[in-house]
Amino acid sequence: MSLDLRVTPLRDGIAARSLEGLVPAEVYLDPKPRTCTVAAAGIHRAPDAASEQMDQLLFGEPFEVLEEEGAFVFGQAPRDGYCGFVEAAKLGPRAPAPTHWVSAIRTYAFAGNSIKSQASGPLSLNALVHVEADEGRLVKIANGGWVTAQHLSPIGVFETDWAGVAERFLGAPYLWGGRESLGLDCSGLVQQALFACGRACPRDADQQETLGRPIARQDFRRGDLVFWKGHVAIGLDEARIVHANGHHMAVAIEPLDEALARIRANSYGEATSFRRLG
Repeated sequence: MSLDLRVTPLRDGIAARSLEGLVPAEVYLDPKPRTCTVAAAGIHRAPDAASEQMDQLLFGEPFEVLEEEGAFVFGQAPRDGYCGFVEAAKLGPRAPAPTHWVSAIRTYAFAGNSIKSQASGPLSLNALVHVEADEGRLVKIANGGWVTAQHLSPIGVFETDWAGVAERFLGAPYLWGGRESLGLDCSGLVQQALFACGRACPRDADQQETLGRPIARQDFRRGDLVFWKGHVAIGLDEARIVHANGHHMAVAIEPLDEALARIRANSYGEATSFRRLG
């Protein structure tokens, strides 16, 4: 049985209770629910902040802890299933169920009910919040201070144009494993755009290539995805794409044909597929 350890809560003979009877392990543990209490927390390959960042948690997102190791905990992020190590200090007790999500590209949280009070963050698009009090212009969120009300949307009220959402990240620097508004990678951009539209989305490009259905290059249009080995971009129309990429080291818009030629020559080879989401 081949396991994808990116999304399987298993390491060194320890596994989540949900895997009992499915995956061999020495010990099966019940995950302990925690919540990200900072703007963004890296999910790392090893219990070391200098190790590879594979994904990120955003403020308010849950994390299910299986094991503690020094200043880190190992577990799984339920929102996209990714497993890895997170600094324990960046997690708090399970928060109340979110009532809203951050629908602005980013927003600050203020210490008091005033935009002149100390600011923290910024919280990125798709961060999850529980509104405790509403004072009109600002709302009080659990564990996070006061946030501009117009920067939030209720859970269940989503965007409809994921290509348009991706465009809002234009110029954001490229960050391996990132999915916050201050830095993200190619698949992080796709995931953030789809989350904002209320759609589930896995984390990595190869996982995302299972979404939707294949289409021909000549049928490519706004909202379609184009994949290479290890890379993904979103169509803005039949001739342009938006993607976070290592060539520009930022989220950039460029002609699809130019990207196909450059990537073919310099990095990932031929495009592996064009796909349309339903």
